[in-house]
Amino acid sequence: MLPRFTIVKEKTAAIIERVGKFHKVAAPGFHMLLPFDRVAGTLSLRIQEMNVHVETKTIDDVFVRIAVAVQFYVMPNRIREAYYELSNPHMQIESYVYDEVRAQVPNMKLDAVFQNKDDIANAVKEGLEETMTQYGYDIVKTLVNDIDPDAKVKQAMNEINAAQRIRRASEERGEAEKILRVKQAEAEAQSAILRGQGIAGQRKAIVDGLRQSVEEFQRGVPGASASDVMQIVVMTQYFDTLKEIGASARTNTLMMPHTPGAIGDFASQIQNGVLMGNLASDSVDSDSPPPPLPKKSADPEDDWQPEQAYRDAVAQDQLTEGGDEDYPRVSPPGR
Repeated sequence: MLPRFTIVKEKTAAIIERVGKFHKVAAPGFHMLLPFDRVAGTLSLRIQEMNVHVETKTIDDVFVRIAVAVQFYVMPNRIREAYYELSNPHMQIESYVYDEVRAQVPNMKLDAVFQNKDDIANAVKEGLEETMTQYGYDIVKTLVNDIDPDAKVKQAMNEINAAQRIRRASEERGEAEKILRVKQAEAEAQSAILRGQGIAGQRKAIVDGLRQSVEEFQRGVPGASASDVMQIVVMTQYFDTLKEIGASARTNTLMMPHTPGAIGDFASQIQNGVLMGNLASDSVDSDSPPPPLPKKSADPEDDWQPEQAYRDAVAQDQLTEGGDEDYPRVSPPGR
């Protein structure tokens, strides 16, 4: 029987059996086999990764699906144990991952699972290392790649998050409006202060100007009192005001007496005009002479003044002539 040859690739270990019994581990390279030797199998010495999806429940009764990635490799000094001790190492690693995840997650709330995923990964790694080292496998790292709760739970979490953000935005908007209003109030207060200072300065300038005018007038006109000067100033301002009102083409200002005594006189004139108009109308309708005019009272304020009322009625009749045909014509009393 001739010998045979075999080649082992890099990062690979070959298990050589002789007469059905483990003989040696063949390293990468060229190897000669005797007729009763055979290659029982090979193991990859590269770092491998397997993904495990675990479904479990949190302490607040939320079902989640957790994806765990386990990175491991065969220990070079324990290749024999890795080959002979475990018949299906991937399935056994998956079982240990299930056990560790379901021991950690049920003690946490859903939010804590998201926050402490690194702690879950470290716990899974420690549990796997303690178990798998004796079988020739070393755990490089475990990663929690995904935490997927139920779709309705995710929707509720998104709604809660959206509501919190909307509330925070409303609070920030209210705070901004508050600051804006405070700044506006401060600006209005400062504006009022400056406006008051301006008005005070204007009035002071007016008072100083009036005092200077009074002093110059008294020096120019000997014997003139301050009261006389103030009356002239008031009259000058009055006529200046009338001039400004009349200069406007679209003015709608009506000048009326504005003192208590003048208002009384104005009311008396209206009353006398109405009475004279009624008397004249009755005289025209009845073709009888009007009643005699009342005598003048000794008190000038009680004087009825029919002549003045007649003149007022005639003036009003001339104003309305051609415009209102129903306006009564007034005849002079006693004529």
